[in-house]
Order: sequence, then structure tokens, then C-alpha cells
Amino acid sequence: MILNFSIFFTLFLSIFTSSANAEATLSVSPTTLKRSGDNVTIQWSDVDSPSDLDWLGIYSPPDSPHDHFIGYKFLNASSTSKSGYGSITLPLTNLRSDYTFRIFRWTQSEIDTKHLDHDQNPLPGTKHLLAESEKVTFGSAVDKAEQIHLAYENKPNRMQVTFVAGDGDERFVRYGETKDLLGNSAAARGIRYDREQMCNAPANSSIGWRDPGWIFHTVLKNLNPAVRNYYQIGSEAKGWSDIYSFISRDMYAQETRAFIFGDMGCATPYKTFIRTQQESKSTVKWILRDIEALGDKPSFISHIGDISYARGYSWVWDEFFAQIEPIASKVPYHVCIGNHEYDFPAQPWKPDWAASTYGNDGGGECGVPYSLKFNMPGNSTELTGTNAPVTRNLYYSYDAGSVHFLSISTETNFLEGGTQYEYIKRDLESVDRNKTPFVVVQGHRPMYTTSNEVRDTTIRQKMLEHLEPLFVKNEVTLAIWGHVHRYERFCPISNNTCGKLWKGSPVHLVVGMGGQDWQSVWAGRPNHPDLPIIPPPEESMYRTGEFGYTRLVANKDKLTVSFVGNHDGEVHDTVEMLATGEVISGSKDDAQSSDTAAAPAPVEVTSGSKDDTESSNVQNVPTSATLVGKSESDGSWFVKAAGLMVMGMVLGFVAGYFTGVKKGSSARNRWIPVKSEEI
Repeated sequence: MILNFSIFFTLFLSIFTSSANAEATLSVSPTTLKRSGDNVTIQWSDVDSPSDLDWLGIYSPPDSPHDHFIGYKFLNASSTSKSGYGSITLPLTNLRSDYTFRIFRWTQSEIDTKHLDHDQNPLPGTKHLLAESEKVTFGSAVDKAEQIHLAYENKPNRMQVTFVAGDGDERFVRYGETKDLLGNSAAARGIRYDREQMCNAPANSSIGWRDPGWIFHTVLKNLNPAVRNYYQIGSEAKGWSDIYSFISRDMYAQETRAFIFGDMGCATPYKTFIRTQQESKSTVKWILRDIEALGDKPSFISHIGDISYARGYSWVWDEFFAQIEPIASKVPYHVCIGNHEYDFPAQPWKPDWAASTYGNDGGGECGVPYSLKFNMPGNSTELTGTNAPVTRNLYYSYDAGSVHFLSISTETNFLEGGTQYEYIKRDLESVDRNKTPFVVVQGHRPMYTTSNEVRDTTIRQKMLEHLEPLFVKNEVTLAIWGHVHRYERFCPISNNTCGKLWKGSPVHLVVGMGGQDWQSVWAGRPNHPDLPIIPPPEESMYRTGEFGYTRLVANKDKLTVSFVGNHDGEVHDTVEMLATGEVISGSKDDAQSSDTAAAPAPVEVTSGSKDDTESSNVQNVPTSATLVGKSESDGSWFVKAAGLMVMGMVLGFVAGYFTGVKKGSSARNRWIPVKSEEI
């Protein structure tokens, strides 16, 4: 009996020891993907004594050092991770190189408070490698055209096409008005940029740099107006893409339609060195819905600065273009330059009065990816002050139906006497108001905002001094800005004073609510400095913390801008500008001031929603009322309480981080007050 027990115990101990000493395994399926966005499933087993800090690293190229991951996910994203096994499924973007995956053990004692991500959270440690997977490849698909996006050209019967591929061999775009007969062909030739052309870290460091591939560009010519054109990209040697389509431009269209927003960024299915923008997926989703609903009516998109928020981590640009391709391959995708595309310490224009403003927000990119990955109408350029190519796509204009659009750069010299100022002056003075009765100016940093963002105060003063007189004199209808990650609509305004007509007092909109959620608090009224509420100043007609975008629709008689909220895809604010100069203010359900929910208190709210505004103390104003009788409601959040909640939120966020809790789309309205330099 004793012998039998001894044998049993020895056998049990042998099995237990063998299991305890088993090495962790990691496998992936499939190992060959066909295109960006295809899913791969990563499975692991035999992870001994699993911990909430065990994590999966994502690497491309596969020979990257352990701490040079593309992104990471904690293993506790799998419900079975506590048992030492599990799986995670991820969509992978084609980075023109293979992927591999690695599992690491990270312990509390090894947390390095000096090795932090953009949100000041510790980056996971790589001291203990548990397992590494085989490679995942895109095979022959690595050379196919991806990241396709369109743009208007100087001539209205043309369309620009830009895309990325894995090598520099010539590609073609074949196109025509019949899907089955693409009888026209345009050669597309590739260019690229190198690590040495980046001007600062992380863009020129081994952590941030990845091969950007080849950027191809061509122009489709002799297009008939307002006709659906089909196109396909590739070559006989490299293969052909799917067939896409767009509606060609019509200079004499009865209506103009545009989707306008700023500061969108992109979402990633993993954590990385910087904050990514999960809400951007909703913005793309609703705009795609609107484009498809238009059918054969032409439209375009205008993204007013802070495009991808790559900040020097080059693969984020790939993630961004993969995300917008469903809309940018259908309609022209226009951009303005923002601080996160360009700014770097040695930029040529950095006046003394703005020394603290133009920092390293571009992450060392110095405008290069922005300049080469987009092709806007016109040929405005500025030297970078480094060995990088000149910065392009700075200021340009185009007509679309009854509207003249002018895009400007707030990141380069806009003062009187400068090249850009003279361009703006000539452009506004040359507008034919019989042809385009409405003029819309777009730029990144706002001339007017009631966000309490102090770093740009001097820039706003310079814009008021140098640019506003041009806007007023030339009767700009509408000025649209980003940078402040909110939606805000102003009265017709000039010299900080509300007027009644847009002729002489342009309407200003801030539309930086496309996806980024860093933001400082609202400024209150001067006559309420001691009250723990933040009511909107008189000039602010509507403001909200809701993510979303704006729709612009215009004909010869009227230009209408509507704010669409991402939480429901419905219109929550509208302003109409008549050709006669009148401005009509209205919003959903007759009146809707969502300022009560717009303050960035660290609680879950639904900013600007119908339910919120109906339950708040709102004075109803008829939709037809002019801006003189705006709706108004008192804010309901208390500064001291908010301060305590902010502290609680930060502590909770840290605790959540170490238990692997990821900020998801359900937290879209949890606003985080931050330092002004973070925007």
C-alpha cells in the first residue's frame, strides 16, 4: 500500500512538475493576409502563474528590438487568461513588412515611471520574454495599392488620386464612366521620404521610424462634370485593386455639399506610445452613411488640421489612411496643416511673440509626411529649415458650386507683408460674388474660441490684428477652425462684437471635435468670475463637448451648416446664412444649448444630446429666431467638485491601467482636462 502510494505520488509530482515547467507557446492564424484590415488570431497556452501585467507585443518588422513594438495588448483582454491560455483577434494594417508577436511577463517591481507613454502611463517592460510567434505576411498583397484618397485639382475637369504601395515600380489608374470599360489610363509615379529627412525624435529615431513605402500620385483628366467615374489602380505585373468610383466636380452645380471637421486622428486595435482616437471610427462611419445617401450628388471632405496625430510614429499614418479609405476613395479629402503635422523647434517662422506656442507638436515630422501624402490644389510651399523637402499644402483655394473655399496655414507666417498674407488678400479680393456669393475660410488654430486655452492667446490677437480686417473688408461668410476639440458656433462677429449680418461680421465655427478628446475647460463670462458655473459668453451661440462633424450645404441663396453628433448621428445645431447677409440660428427641437453637459467634468455624460438638453434648464427659441435671441442655459457643474472628481478619475485610470482596462468607445464623453500644450 505504501509502495503504491509512493508510485502514485511520484507520478503525480512528475506530471505536475512537467506542467509547471512547460514553456509558453504562441501561434497565429492565418499566417498570410490578403489586404489591410484582415484579421489574425493570436493564441497562447502554458503561461505559468498568469498575471494582469502579462502582455502581447505587436512587432513590424519582425526583427524589431523588444522595446520597439508597434503596439501592445494585455493578455487579460482574453476571458481565459487567468488559466494561462487564451486568444486575441486583431485586424492588421499592411505596413509593407511582416509582423510577429511576443508575450512578456511584467511585474509590479519592474514598473519604470520614467518610461512613459503620451498619457504618462508606464510602458510595459520587456525583461522577461515568454514566447514568440511565427511571422505573419501580406504576401503578394504587399505591393498592391492601398490608402487610396482623392483631391480636387486646379482644373475642375480633373481629379487627383494618391495611394501607397510597397515598391516604386510604375502603377496606373485606369478609369471611365462605365464600370466594365475603363478605357482611360493615367500613369502614377512614386516618391518616398527617408528617415534622415525627419527633423526630430521620435520621427527620426529607431522607435518612431518605419519604412513609409512609396507614395504614388496621378491626375485623371478630361472628366465630364457631375458624372460617376469608375477607377482601378495597379499594373499587369503587380495586380489590380478593386474598382472604386467617385462623382466628378461640377463648377456650376446648383448645390454644394461638404463634410467638415478637425482633429480627428485614428483608432488602433492596440495600445501604443501615443493616445489614439477611438471616437474617430464613429466620425468616419456617419460620414460614410451620408456619402452613400447622396447617391450621385457630388460632395467632398475638409479635415482642418491635426490629421492623424502620428506625432512621429510613422505607422500611425498607415492606420489613419486605412481608416479613411472607405470615404476618401469616394470623395475628395482635403486638409489644412495643423500643429501636429508641422511644428518643430527649428521651424523657420517662430516669432518671439509665439515662442511658447510652436513647439515639437509634430513629433519631429516637420511637415514631410503631410506634404507628400496629400496633394491639394495650388502649389504653396515653405522651407522647413532642415534638409527635409519643402512643406506643401499650406494655403490654397477652390470653387465648389456657389461657395469659394480658402484654406490657410496657422502654423506658418500669416502676418501682413508675408507671402501667405498677400495670397489671402489677393484671393479674397478676386472672388466673383455673382458666381460664388459665399466665401468660407478654413484654418487650424481658431481666431475665436471660448475655450480657456491660454497658450494661443497671442496668436489669436495677431489673427485679429492681421487677418480679421481682410475677412471683414472682403465679406467672408464663414470662418471654420479646429484645434479646440469641441464644437462651438459664434454670432456674426468682428472686433469681438456681435453683429446682425455676416456681411462685415463673419460667422465663426470651431469644429475640432472629430475624434481627439484632450481639452482644457471652457472660459466663463467676465461678470461671473466667482460663480461655480460656466455659462457661455454672449458671443457663443452654441457649444458642446459632443464628438461629431459638420455638414455644409449651399445654393445661390443660402448656406447652411449643421452639427451632427456622433452619439446618435443626428443634427443638434444648425445655422443658416442667406445671400442677403442675414443669419438664422436654430438647433434640433427648436432650441438646444448643450453647455450644461459640455464642461469636461470627469463623469459620464451625453453632451449635446436631446435627452440632456430637455432635462436641463433651457429657454426655447424658435428655429426661425435670429441670433439676437439665442437660447441660453446655466452650467451645472461645480469647480471644486470637478477638481475632486478629476483626482479620483486619474487615480482610477492608473488602477484601471494596471488591471488591463482599456478606454473604449463607451467612454467617449469622459472629458479629460489637460494642459493647453497638449492640444
